[in-house]
Amino acid sequence: MNRMLQGGLVIACADETGPQRADVRIRNGLIVEVGADLPLKGEQVVDASNHWILPGFVQTHIHLCQTLFRCLAEDRPLLSWLSERIWPLEAAHNEESTYLSARLGIAELLLGGTTAIQDMGSLRHTDASFQACADMGIWACAGRALMDEPNPAGLHASAEKNLMGACEEADRWHNQGRLRYAFAPRFVPSCSEGLLRETVYEARRRGARMHTHASENLDELQLVQERTGMDNVAYLASIGLVGPDVGLAHCIHLSDDEVSILAETQTRVLHCPSSNMKLASGIAPVPELLSAGVHVSLGADGAPCNNRLDVFSEMRHAGLLQSLRRGPGSLGSREILRMATLSGAEALGLEDQIGSIVPGKSADLVVIDANAPALIGGGSVEDRLVYAAGPEHVSAVYIGGEPVVEDGALCGRAIGPSSEKVGTVLDALLQRANL
Repeated sequence: MNRMLQGGLVIACADETGPQRADVRIRNGLIVEVGADLPLKGEQVVDASNHWILPGFVQTHIHLCQTLFRCLAEDRPLLSWLSERIWPLEAAHNEESTYLSARLGIAELLLGGTTAIQDMGSLRHTDASFQACADMGIWACAGRALMDEPNPAGLHASAEKNLMGACEEADRWHNQGRLRYAFAPRFVPSCSEGLLRETVYEARRRGARMHTHASENLDELQLVQERTGMDNVAYLASIGLVGPDVGLAHCIHLSDDEVSILAETQTRVLHCPSSNMKLASGIAPVPELLSAGVHVSLGADGAPCNNRLDVFSEMRHAGLLQSLRRGPGSLGSREILRMATLSGAEALGLEDQIGSIVPGKSADLVVIDANAPALIGGGSVEDRLVYAAGPEHVSAVYIGGEPVVEDGALCGRAIGPSSEKVGTVLDALLQRANL
């Protein structure tokens, strides 16, 4: 359906464009005009007065398969969080529970205005996560978490089996509609060098992206040093796992040389501030990274290390952490909004299609109720969006010009699973995991 969103304040998140009062015309799923003032025959007119219109948010580091594990892995640092809870729970997944976990996570993301994600699945049942993304209509760059180093949960497989499965999934899902494949070795301690090198080859042969964790935790860094004799990012660079097609989640503990590597190779850093606080991993040096020319975007990580998939929380915490670390104003609201929108699209290689409100891009839009009491006041719109807004202020969300949220509720194909179904499937999963 062709639509016009009329009378809203447009925050385009394009580098050269500030907030402007304008109508947004949508035709055949694309933005065709920003600034129109008269509807055309046959257009559905949506009254957006007293609302702010933003591009759909892009979260570049998510674990949909972990949504069911929310609050099941509390009060642990990263390595015990993984070994004692997350890996046993992921190992207990079946196809049904993986699909439902992904669908539940996507429902939460859509309600909060996130319309595109980069997701790291588990070792198994990745097709179920892709199917949930296809069914819900979200943009998703996703792939299985490759792991060939043994762990007590049994969540590992040979490098050959890992890669065979990932390549078959990539052949099924890559470039299917809004879906893209991302080869996703979990992190250096869970992967042999052979697996990592072959992953780089297979991903680049297919034009797919790569997505892993790096330099999140000091214990992780020690493991990498013991195994390789190198710092984490330096080791990844030595085997070719850097570049504009690579996303590294976290990057908290970096040497100056590693910052230079990230900048020179245009590797994407995926900043997850709430997760970093939850696991007490540290504070990523985001202002320094940006000043050095490193590309940074935002993600909520997974539900059990956050425990929300809320981009507004990530924006707020991204700013507050740097104010605490370096002083007020160390990371401006406009830069944070860019990290949550256009920078996210760039990290996924989708900047020509999503991430800002400009003609020719997909009509992925978030409509915010500017009359909400928490948003009324002085100051810039960008400051209010970053520090005062939340998912509760999202009144509508569009993907490809079609509503997935209306009046603050999911609609159409985006309806999430029932709480009764979630409870039944979760109980069975916990029995399989013996937790």
